[in-house]
Amino acid sequence: MSNASLSPLPSADRPDVTARLRDALLGASFTADGLLELLGAPAYAALSRSETVPALRATRGDTPLERLVRLFLLQQPVPYARVADVLPVDECLESGWLVRAGDDEVAATVDVRPYGGPGGEDWFIVSDLGCAVGGAGGIGNRAEGVVLGVGGASMTLAGLTVRAPVSAALDLGTGSGIQALHASRHATRVTATDVNPRALHITALTLALSGAPAADLREGSLYEPVDDGDTYDLIVSNPPFVISPGARLTYRDGGMGGDDLCRSLVQQTGERLNEGGFAHFLANWQHVEGEDWTDRLRSWVPRGCDAWIVQREVQDVTQYAELWLRDAGDHRADAAEYQARYDAWLDEFEARKVKAVGFGWISLRRSGSAEPSITVEEWPHPIEQPLGETVRAHFDRVDYLRAHDDAALLEAHFTLAGEVVQEQVGLPGAEDPEHVVLRQNRGMRRATRVDTVGAGFAGVCDGSMSAGRILDAIAQLVGEDPVALRDRTPAQIRLLVEQGFLEPA
Repeated sequence: MSNASLSPLPSADRPDVTARLRDALLGASFTADGLLELLGAPAYAALSRSETVPALRATRGDTPLERLVRLFLLQQPVPYARVADVLPVDECLESGWLVRAGDDEVAATVDVRPYGGPGGEDWFIVSDLGCAVGGAGGIGNRAEGVVLGVGGASMTLAGLTVRAPVSAALDLGTGSGIQALHASRHATRVTATDVNPRALHITALTLALSGAPAADLREGSLYEPVDDGDTYDLIVSNPPFVISPGARLTYRDGGMGGDDLCRSLVQQTGERLNEGGFAHFLANWQHVEGEDWTDRLRSWVPRGCDAWIVQREVQDVTQYAELWLRDAGDHRADAAEYQARYDAWLDEFEARKVKAVGFGWISLRRSGSAEPSITVEEWPHPIEQPLGETVRAHFDRVDYLRAHDDAALLEAHFTLAGEVVQEQVGLPGAEDPEHVVLRQNRGMRRATRVDTVGAGFAGVCDGSMSAGRILDAIAQLVGEDPVALRDRTPAQIRLLVEQGFLEPA
């Protein structure tokens, strides 16, 4: 399909109409909270799975909110007269938010999804018709230049981004503008880029309808539209990271071979980050025969940057191909065409000796350290979002550990992090546990095995005594040589600090 199948977009040059439309939506409680109250939790959750039937059933009445949900979120025509007493309908028709449908009905030209900001803001995410709910899920329009709404990936990226007041933020591949919208809360200046001019237009609509400041919108791929020498305190990107044969769909296919787009994006970021600045990306990466995937990712990290890379999921090549074939709706196409596309994906992977594809996030911080810290790990377990403070704390701990050798650690004071619990594992009735596990109930929700000395040490860390003095006391209790205990325990302390179980007092 081509862009010819996409609807004309509302004007981005009518702030008066956009402001009146926003006021009308808020006046009818067309908000995230209003939707949840109207639809109920099951129907609201179904929307995120691209299922609209429960919401359609829940909006069979005639209240202003029900009309707006059918019109802007569920793509249903609504009688002109029933909209006229809720919206500035004639101005919306003139500026392109609505079009005539039949003799006496109007329809929306774009989807508008209410979205609750982290500070309680009532925001609205604009996207192409059929793309407001569920993000990518094989629903609605799949034209080449289609612009999706908010999906799980977008919300993951927004949640893991470090939120601190900054002068300049950059959103690469802005799409419908959700990352730029979040950045507008704490960045003096926001620049948003996209190779798709339709996405930039929709981002302008998203920001205006949400009452947010306008962004500097630039057309182009990756860093191409950014002026030479421009640097930023925050860079975020949910790029078209899908590893596919060709670049059929702009919103997902990067047009480079394999995972080259994600690699290029990460490698080019170092020179664009200010000292102390953060960059956050979602990405796919190849698992290649005969190669350690962690080494592949380490090679992407630009010089002068610390990195924390987390692999959240791995799919074999057949699962991966099927996921994105369904996303594009190819499973509904002619069987022979579907098989040919499937074959093309597998041919691509076979040629590159790819056995699986990983998905996760990459966080960089410009540190300028001569000894950068690069952590690459697999963590498929549940986490607690938002994770931005956890990410910031990770890099703070990197700085602390880099500045403290083992002798300094023994002189330092620590406290046990909040909501850490201890679990003992062993046979019933045994005098001593087989092992002890410390578990976090916040952030990454990590669990780590410690010996009895490590458990005892963590349990008495309240900041009042140095680590060395605590170990001396433990040595006396268990009858160990205090010097030997001081020699062998710093590595365990370092690990507990690194993973966030202990915090410098």
